[in-house]
Amino acid sequence: MKQTVIELLASDLNHEGGVYCPNPKAGMQLWNAHPKVYLDVAHAGMAKCPYCGTEYQLKAGETLNAGH
Repeated sequence: MKQTVIELLASDLNHEGGVYCPNPKAGMQLWNAHPKVYLDVAHAGMAKCPYCGTEYQLKAGETLNAGH
């Protein structure tokens, strides 16, 4: 199975520092999608979906704002 890695900008993350998979950036169609799962990308700079194996990672050089 081909490993898919999706690079994200800081602006792609929600206010909690994460994304949901399936994600439009991964090119997944609604009809063949798995259950929606939240992935915390901000904590480690990347996260892997437990359903499909897609990896979401923060693009090199992207920074997140700390605090509110």
